[in-house]
Amino acid sequence: MSDTAKEAWRKYLIQLQAHPLRTKAITAGVLAGCSDTIAQKISGVKRLQLRRLLLITLYGFAYGGPFGHFLHKLMDGIFKGKKDSKTVAKKVLLEQLVSSPWNNMFFMMYYGLIVEGRPWGLVKGKVRKDYPSIQLTAWKFWPIVGWVNHQYMPLQLRVLFHSIVSACWGIFLNLKARSTTIKQA
Repeated sequence: MSDTAKEAWRKYLIQLQAHPLRTKAITAGVLAGCSDTIAQKISGVKRLQLRRLLLITLYGFAYGGPFGHFLHKLMDGIFKGKKDSKTVAKKVLLEQLVSSPWNNMFFMMYYGLIVEGRPWGLVKGKVRKDYPSIQLTAWKFWPIVGWVNHQYMPLQLRVLFHSIVSACWGIFLNLKARSTTIKQA
């Protein structure tokens, strides 16, 4: 690792220690923005849709980072910081039964209502149609991420790890929405 990267990482860890919620919120916002930029470019847009980029970044900053921060603190409190395999399995199961369905539903509603500016009736119909397949796909992918996160990541880095993987998941969701639009055209 270069000296510049090591120094940046050191400063990041200092900020994470001094201001955990703020640092996690900013990190999640930046990664959500990067994810949306990549998704827009992959989907072939000529000019970045800056409003959309700003709203996705805001989602990561205002919801993704803080939600993850408090979820992981709560789970660590419930399970008293245990990291044995049985406890990790319980954490992953709880996360997949409670957090995953809520997060996917909330993102779909936020994206439809706020980012795309569609009326509630259209958003509700799209959620009804697409949510089951998105959630089933999530349950194939996210338990592995959850296992790695709870088993190997220290508490203060779990939101960072989750946000990095969420950036890839966001690209998948954006491309899925795009493929649905193309099929309808």
